[in-house]
Amino acid sequence: MDVAVIGLGLIGGSALRAFAAAGHRVFGYDADPATRATARTAAAQAPGTARWQVVSTVRDAIDSADLVVVAVPLPALGRVLAQLAAAGYSGLVTDVTSVKGPVRDLVERHLHRQHDRLAGFVGGHPMSGRERSGFTAADPGLFADCAWVLCLEPQVTPVGDWLTVAAVVTGLGARVVPTTAVEHDRAVATISHVPHLLATALAATAATDRLAWSLAAGSFRDGTRVAASPPGLVAAMCGGNADAVRTALDEVLAALADARDALDTDEPIAALVPWLARGSTARAVWPPLAGTALELPARPDALLRLGRVGGWVTAVADDRRTVTAVRPVTVDPPS
Repeated sequence: MDVAVIGLGLIGGSALRAFAAAGHRVFGYDADPATRATARTAAAQAPGTARWQVVSTVRDAIDSADLVVVAVPLPALGRVLAQLAAAGYSGLVTDVTSVKGPVRDLVERHLHRQHDRLAGFVGGHPMSGRERSGFTAADPGLFADCAWVLCLEPQVTPVGDWLTVAAVVTGLGARVVPTTAVEHDRAVATISHVPHLLATALAATAATDRLAWSLAAGSFRDGTRVAASPPGLVAAMCGGNADAVRTALDEVLAALADARDALDTDEPIAALVPWLARGSTARAVWPPLAGTALELPARPDALLRLGRVGGWVTAVADDRRTVTAVRPVTVDPPS
């Protein structure tokens, strides 16, 4: 398959390398000339079967593409989609943005529609980021065994398009999780977006105390890792998902308020134990264990049910009638 990757930062650059390593013919483009130069140099040094081409315009990148992967920050996404539309691109498009509702709205605005369907678009989000950014941080193995969300909007997303993207993504070693934009945004607010805010608050607070800063060790390192992420990227994903992040943040703040109240009791140690136990028990059963692989019909209802129970797709049958899927072993976290 001919694949175009627009945007060559950490995720886009890793996708470029991974698609090339998987045997696809890949064309990359980035708006930054220095990034393009770095990617060209890396291509020249890559093994012969895993090379890619870096071109100078979006139009050149998509000229022969069967699939376009848009890997730019949310604020730049509308401009790229408008360029695809202006170039008359009518093939398949996906993205890697960490918030899906606003992306769906931008696609509706900029790309052509056919019979009330988002023609040729499947929203995506690989759950595989790092605190480092830029093409120099790109890694072709970044997506191995990672959960890669592909949005399947009922009555909107053509299931054939979804299966095409799923087949390509599972070919990179990723686990495809089917869901909707609304369900995705609600979930990632809790497990990705709010953790960035918490890590940043903790890092900024600790930095005001020189003794604390010099004593910081493992728990501080693990709890603040993502605070090193570029502020603009974090602002885009949290601000772009403001409604869901607000709800999730309120829930976490309420939980922290309960801990604060426990510290005010006559027996703070005893009061904190049940508060801590809930999170400790939940963390002990994560990540979920994979169950036995099974075959499911490649229908939207079956795929969305799979995603809602925490399952994923590992392969798409050649005839596109079934998928190989895995449901997690059920270990319920505490209520």
